[in-house]
Amino acid sequence: MPANTLSQLAAERHKRLNRAQYLLPVADAFNYLLSGVPRFEVSQASATQLYNPVTQAWSSRLLSALDLPPRLFPPLVPAGTEIGPLRPEIAKTTGLDDTRVVASCSHETAAALVGLPISPGESWAFLRLGSWTVMGTELTEPIITDASRALNFTNEVGYGGSIRFSKQTVGLWILEECRRFWKEKDREIDDGMLTHLAGGSPPFDSLINPADPRFLAPGDMPLKIQAFCRETNQRVPRKPGPIIRCVLESLALQYRKTLQEIETLTGRKIARIYLLGGSANALLNHFTANALRRPLVTGPADSAAIGNVVVQALALGHFESLDQARDVLRQSFKSETLIPYATAWDTAYDRLTHLCAA
Repeated sequence: MPANTLSQLAAERHKRLNRAQYLLPVADAFNYLLSGVPRFEVSQASATQLYNPVTQAWSSRLLSALDLPPRLFPPLVPAGTEIGPLRPEIAKTTGLDDTRVVASCSHETAAALVGLPISPGESWAFLRLGSWTVMGTELTEPIITDASRALNFTNEVGYGGSIRFSKQTVGLWILEECRRFWKEKDREIDDGMLTHLAGGSPPFDSLINPADPRFLAPGDMPLKIQAFCRETNQRVPRKPGPIIRCVLESLALQYRKTLQEIETLTGRKIARIYLLGGSANALLNHFTANALRRPLVTGPADSAAIGNVVVQALALGHFESLDQARDVLRQSFKSETLIPYATAWDTAYDRLTHLCAA
């Protein structure tokens, strides 16, 4: 990815790097401020593109190629490592005696996966909705092949040495740009009304390829959607309701494509999808469950915070295993499971596949 740590450090001034003592992401920087011990947790390290997945250490080859001082990079530690006690001056000021600092999952998605109420032996995938969407699954070993590279999948480390095998794909950016454009034109519509208008619009009237390059740039997004539909000989949506429905249905079908790629690359059938971060868009959630033809589980919005607590509890011996912790999670937090019921999405997916190919 263009915006990862490797690219950022390559663009950094050497004078500034030479003055620095350590390179630390935000979560590990807090651990350093609390304990005085510099450590870099591996789930975040594996997302920097400076991590060697074979040696499971910093890539000396890449550090040398970018002329980066190795002293900048603290020792790597897995999530659940006890770093040390609270610094004496902080313990004295706060009265928090005998407090220990534990490196949890510094990467938000890695923490969120720990906080999911997954049953033992379950074949599952996760979906994180946002301006850009991440979809993936958890493995015991990385998949580093020409095929996974061609499809733009990444391998990042999770709790217990697990591998977060995932792909960033199109998200709510197109929808956000539509809202922004309408607001600029004094046609702003609140989210509830937009959802109502989209839900009342005819299904599958028109579809777009969300990955088409034209939708990646800001601008008059409704006009771009209309142009795509016109070029592909579909009904052209004119009003906000049909436009939003077109976007949401197309996104749900795009996630079906990504799920098929995951199943092909991993060689296993996914039985259930967990939605990270709560229910961002209820209509899209229903569309996604039907498009994927899999149950979609929406859990608590703060699954990353829950996962961090679980990692620390495991490190301090309050849980014997992650399975035991997840059993507690299943009994502690409410989740909603959306069951697919509409079969018309199969035909719609064939339509989208044809549009993408064209």
